[in-house]
Amino acid sequence: MSVVLQISDPHFGTEQKPVVAALLQLHAQLQPDAVVVSGDITQRARRSQFRAARDFFTALNPRAFVIVPGNHDIPLFNLALRAFAPYANYASAFGKNLQPDFVSDDLLIIGLNTTRPRRHTDGEVSARQIAYVQQRLRAARATQLRIVLIHQPVHVITVLDETNLLHGYRKAIQAWGEAGADLIMGGHIHLPYVRALQHGDRKIWAVQAGTALSSRVRGGVPNSVNVVRYRGDAAHRECSIEQWDFDLRSGTFRMALRTAVDLSSTF
Repeated sequence: MSVVLQISDPHFGTEQKPVVAALLQLHAQLQPDAVVVSGDITQRARRSQFRAARDFFTALNPRAFVIVPGNHDIPLFNLALRAFAPYANYASAFGKNLQPDFVSDDLLIIGLNTTRPRRHTDGEVSARQIAYVQQRLRAARATQLRIVLIHQPVHVITVLDETNLLHGYRKAIQAWGEAGADLIMGGHIHLPYVRALQHGDRKIWAVQAGTALSSRVRGGVPNSVNVVRYRGDAAHRECSIEQWDFDLRSGTFRMALRTAVDLSSTF
């Protein structure tokens, strides 16, 4: 079995120390095969906030690490940096590759940068990016869980969040569904949920995460992370998504919800 821990929207600069300690403890408990981070690493893309984020992930010391930027990781008030070097501070902490990936016998994780400095908060996926992911998915092995990691959502569950949908999401879902994507993992709206999206006769799953560490929680939902558990071979693949919420009384993350994801079933 392979285990993936999804951390999203930690917003360093607004992180809460007890929650940081609890997440380090949860990672040590789970020992996941990979950690994926779906953007908004910082609150205002300041060097000090990126240093704090880098120190946290260094302490986490994951076996494998896939991270993509969010809109908050581009400077808001430093207009010169936003215009001419929007990812400079991000790159100083996490490197220049904004679209990393991870490949193992069980996992194919494709990171995609959906931020656009000109769009401020909105995200976008280009035709070139859609084709790139499609090509990678088509080359996946039959035994792999195929994950696309982005920041903005491709599916929302409230009218209020419709303006947060990724620009180009319909074309992306169609192309990636045809190519065999299983999970599209995102963040941005600080609301955790798992939903099946219909594409032809198969399911693609939108997996959204809440804010992992920030005080900027939404709608009474506590800090949370997702844990993906996957087992597969050429004959059968099975997967579950667990939502782990921070419990203030115990000072730990606890599993709050488990969704079984049947990768072989149809609508």
